[in-house]
Amino acid sequence: MKHNFLSAAVCVALAGCSGQALACTNLIATKGAMADGSNVVTYAADSHSLFGELYHQPAADHPKGAMRKVVEWDTGKPLGEIPEVPHTYNVVGNINEHQLIIGESTWGGRKECMDTTGNSIIDYGSLIYITLQRAKTAREAIDVMADLVSKYGYASSGESFSIADKDEVWVMEMIGKGAEKGAVWIAVRIPDGAISGHANQPRIRQVDFKDKKNVKYSKDVVDFARRKGWYTGKDKDFSFADVYEQYDYGTLRGCDARVWSFFRRFNKDAEKYFAWCNGESTDPMPLYIFPDRKITVTEMQERMRDHFEDTPFDMHGDIGAGPNHVPYRWRPMDYTVDGKTYTHERAIATQQTGWSFVAQARPDLPDPVGGLIWFGTDDANTCVYMPFYCSITEIPLEVRHGNGDMNTYSDTSNFWINSRVANQAYNRYDLMIPDIRKVQGELESSYQTLIPKTDKELTALYEAGNTAELVRRANADAARISREATDRYRALDRHLLVRFMDGNMKKVDDNGKFIYSEYGMPVYPDFPGYNQEYFENIVKSTGDHFLDKGKDIAPIKSGMVK
Repeated sequence: MKHNFLSAAVCVALAGCSGQALACTNLIATKGAMADGSNVVTYAADSHSLFGELYHQPAADHPKGAMRKVVEWDTGKPLGEIPEVPHTYNVVGNINEHQLIIGESTWGGRKECMDTTGNSIIDYGSLIYITLQRAKTAREAIDVMADLVSKYGYASSGESFSIADKDEVWVMEMIGKGAEKGAVWIAVRIPDGAISGHANQPRIRQVDFKDKKNVKYSKDVVDFARRKGWYTGKDKDFSFADVYEQYDYGTLRGCDARVWSFFRRFNKDAEKYFAWCNGESTDPMPLYIFPDRKITVTEMQERMRDHFEDTPFDMHGDIGAGPNHVPYRWRPMDYTVDGKTYTHERAIATQQTGWSFVAQARPDLPDPVGGLIWFGTDDANTCVYMPFYCSITEIPLEVRHGNGDMNTYSDTSNFWINSRVANQAYNRYDLMIPDIRKVQGELESSYQTLIPKTDKELTALYEAGNTAELVRRANADAARISREATDRYRALDRHLLVRFMDGNMKKVDDNGKFIYSEYGMPVYPDFPGYNQEYFENIVKSTGDHFLDKGKDIAPIKSGMVK
């Protein structure tokens, strides 16, 4: 999301206290890296003010002369109007009816590149959703995006985009030109079989500008930097990431470390890039790597729930995690002790997420069936990823626009119900997360099991030419799944409240049901209390203040005779 155009380093420290804060993570897996042969893009909209709803732009025909309003995505500010195209495509979240997927992460970049004309009207969010309405393929999307900012100006800061279709996946990076209209940009195709990612840090460095198959770029991407005095070398040595962004330790640890945590799960050699993320090496982590094995969709969902587990950045173990090993740190992220500035970790999974997705473009299926967006609201760690086909035309009530907002609670909103569950867990994480994982796992496993059967049935309808019934069935399935996931979490919310009230932990059987005595009374609860580290820290900070003096205490003078 946008971060008010401060330097990226400052925003890593200030994330959460300045409007739209530095946020968002994209993970990428090409079809050759995936067990099911799909191209995958994940995304988390980690804004403190974006609500968990599934966007929808229905397909439409537009008369000659029709105009489209452009509204800044994450502020609602009207920016202007542009001419409509004759036909726009159906868009569900960040995937369209042709299986085109687009995600993003913001990185700010040189402040000199921010638009100073006052006339630019295409912000990065509008760029995504307008393009999804107008492009069929990743290559076409890059061209549309470049054309839009060239004609109407680019009104945002530095941005990385993940762009995938059923055949290819690209990473595109863009930044404005200050007083000049438009933007400079570069795009690289991720080789089939590789995985990639970006998290508020540009990742494209040296490229072969002659490789038209795998590299696209604005014609002045190097010359503009030369004119500004930011680069004097040869084209072959040019690095978009190093010229248009300025790195420091904060951006490496707060941004690239998230991608590294993803890489290391699937490639044993990726451990060496810890040195880059920890500011101990000047050898950058590459844009992409090749995994040691095939990856499943479930694993991509799990990676969106990452808190640096089993790494030196693991958020479960330090004193900030408290007695219940909570892998979350409230904003602001920076703090000062004895004149020195420190910062909390910034993991992939974070509390301020509005919504996230794991989207698939599946080349072995027709477009209305192949495009699948696993959509979740609130914290990716505790949400349920619900599968919605790119052909749906009716958004389920539970994730529909207008069913609540960030200031308006709704008991039928998936976001608000998920938020209730997550916020209970933030207080007693290690005790509650097993109960959450049980329900979350049951739901997601059932959806994974159901998808192949539904794919087959929808494909049969497509081949029979019965598109109307295909869409009706996809809409019905989306409504059922969204309702089921929300209802189960509503029950989970109540269960957590009852089981963990007053610091106790009530006993349950293997099925999660509360245990009663033979006389029908609730059995006595457990008292989980605190861990040893918690007690030791109390003693370190208070000394003998709470010491049990036992028999050493002097006798009380009461006049009594033993």
